[in-house]
Amino acid sequence: MKLHYIKEPLLEFGQGSHLCPRTGITNYDVYDTKLKIRRERVIVGAVGTSDTLSKLYTWLEKCSQFIPAKPDSRQPNLFVPFCGFKSDFGFKALLVIDEEITRVLNNSDINAIVQIKDWNERVYAAVELYYRQAKFLAQNRVIDVITCVIPTRLYDKIYKPEIIPVVETLENEEDGEDDVLEVNFRRALKAKAMSLGKPLQIIREASLESNVKGQQDDATKAWNFCTAIYYKTNRTVPWKLVTNINRPSVCFVGIGFYRSRDRKVLNTSLAQIFDELGNNVILRGTPVNIDKSDRIPHLKAAQAYHLLKRALAEYETALDTSPARLVLHKSSKYSDEELDGFESAAKEMRVRKVDFVTILDSDLRLLRGNEYPSYRGIHIELNEENHLLYTRGSVEHYRTYTGKYIPQPLEIRVVKSDESPGVICQEILGLTKMNWNNTQFDGKYPITLACARKVGQVMKYLGAADDEPQISYSFYM
Repeated sequence: MKLHYIKEPLLEFGQGSHLCPRTGITNYDVYDTKLKIRRERVIVGAVGTSDTLSKLYTWLEKCSQFIPAKPDSRQPNLFVPFCGFKSDFGFKALLVIDEEITRVLNNSDINAIVQIKDWNERVYAAVELYYRQAKFLAQNRVIDVITCVIPTRLYDKIYKPEIIPVVETLENEEDGEDDVLEVNFRRALKAKAMSLGKPLQIIREASLESNVKGQQDDATKAWNFCTAIYYKTNRTVPWKLVTNINRPSVCFVGIGFYRSRDRKVLNTSLAQIFDELGNNVILRGTPVNIDKSDRIPHLKAAQAYHLLKRALAEYETALDTSPARLVLHKSSKYSDEELDGFESAAKEMRVRKVDFVTILDSDLRLLRGNEYPSYRGIHIELNEENHLLYTRGSVEHYRTYTGKYIPQPLEIRVVKSDESPGVICQEILGLTKMNWNNTQFDGKYPITLACARKVGQVMKYLGAADDEPQISYSFYM
């Protein structure tokens, strides 16, 4: 057994590099200022009641200005001030909203939905209410993103708390035995509105209020909200990983599985591709079978071949070249058929180097000095194939561990590779920072699998199999 420490990966911004997204944007501007294909005016359409829209106006005005950091914090690098959504530095853009690009919901309509006794009927009614107004904005107004503000009295009636693991193998999970359908407001609304071609930002009324106990401080909320809005508008990245120009171009693919809403239909596969700039493609695969012996879903060779070939073809279309190297992350073990299919697709698409990696949650725990959490970036090499990687843990830059429980490492299984395990683990650590929905950089899962899971939760609400999903991650986050 060998122990290694991977330094926090650097991120590249418009005029420099830094390990923290917030500090990087503040000091060096968003990365895509280099690309010259970005919007400098973010036009925010909105749907909500008169009261919640008023709060949204106030919040957006606040976000356009400097917001001080959380007072008296012992972690000044964790709780940093918000630079303001301005045109002269940082995001180098302006937030634009006015009455002409908003739709006001009647309080009577909200009250009528709240009074509906049946859960499913109540959620579907709320989805339809917001969808109708979002559709009007998408079809009749020039907007970049649609913000749906959910009043507290409605939110409490249509949201249920849920804890869903990002990496899921479906082991020990029973097939659905009844006709109960999963009904989730956020997922259903995003799926229904997908055809409108405008990403949604769903936000609670309570999140627009300042200094509420139990919520993030205003600066942190502004960082996360504005970064998500910016990414959804431009669909280019505010930051990217600093890469070695001497290494070949690499394409990252995440393969995940999800059940149908009634949990009876066989699992469906999906792929998420990220290149080094964070560009992405969402694809929906075909239904798959679960191996009854180990309760793990597997693709047939032909399914694996066609899914990966489609993904690589999209990459080639976007970048006018095939990647020199392919890294495939999967949340369950590979079958021989899957490997055959993936390798055949990679070979046909002229990919010279391939790495097949399984990423799981580990049951092992390590402590520093029998008392303190392990450092983020600790890489434990058990043998050539099996590794542990701490993506959550004590962060030197933050001078703290931001979690509540003993951090759990990821189990990394290098199934087949042309690259060293050290480089593979370093890339996984870097990919945990490519989440444009959260500017705190110590995420647990690489964006390949985190995105694949989130996409699956929305995609299950799409209609017929030929109902083509949007290919950008901005429609699912």
